[in-house]
Amino acid sequence: MKLNFYKYQGAGNDFILVDNREGRVNHRNPKLISTLCDRRFGIGGDGMMFLQKQEGYDFEMVYYNADGQPSSMCGNGGRCIVAFAKFLGVIENETNFLAVDGPHYAKISASGDWVSLQMIDVEHVTRDNEAYVMNTGSPHYVQLVNDLEYKDVFTEGRAIRNNPTYLSKGINVNFVQPLDEGYFVRTYERGVEDETYACGTGVTAVALAMAKENKQTGTISTPIKVLGGNLNLHFNYDGIRFTNIFLEGPAVKVFEGEVEVGDLAEYKAAEQTV
Repeated sequence: MKLNFYKYQGAGNDFILVDNREGRVNHRNPKLISTLCDRRFGIGGDGMMFLQKQEGYDFEMVYYNADGQPSSMCGNGGRCIVAFAKFLGVIENETNFLAVDGPHYAKISASGDWVSLQMIDVEHVTRDNEAYVMNTGSPHYVQLVNDLEYKDVFTEGRAIRNNPTYLSKGINVNFVQPLDEGYFVRTYERGVEDETYACGTGVTAVALAMAKENKQTGTISTPIKVLGGNLNLHFNYDGIRFTNIFLEGPAVKVFEGEVEVGDLAEYKAAEQTV
């Protein structure tokens, strides 16, 4: 069976996307997903998404980590699937879609390569020693550091992600350093089990954590530099709750193609669809 796919990236966070509005692909197949996401034996990607029909919404975003397992929300993935939906003609310049953490609103530029995605509100922020811990659609650990350019993010991030506190469910680990304007962020992602070039829910967590760290309130705008480029966060904070959180940045189609995925009977959805 040949599978048509599209490759998108958002600030270096890259994804395989499939139009599954007809429900023809059974994506409950971790081996298939992980193989396609493999950078040596497959297409390569930090994750894989399926755009599907969903009553009451423009579409549904179904996301899998590179290890083939269903994932919590992916912010840059959400921005990329919005760009994909515009490319397919499903939406024009605005959308309301459903993801694993609930409904999301987004706006996209006329050119189709810049997306502003509304994230979930956040109220519960805890501390783990000096680090901040919260859920911005996915669980995140945020730690201020020095000399981030030279930090061994893979080794140190993996150690935190697998320590006894977080081992069972995992956590994404963000290291952050202040810049003259905004922050530099590097992230170790669970599910990918490696450092990625960007993490949308991660930079969201960083921006919120730094607002608390600096005792900022009101309407806040935070530029973030990641390995793959630049992102922006805009949100409101009343000292208790973060609301109207928007993650903004590029979402670009890299290429499209088709890949052989084996026997049709093994991967076809048949009567089963998600």
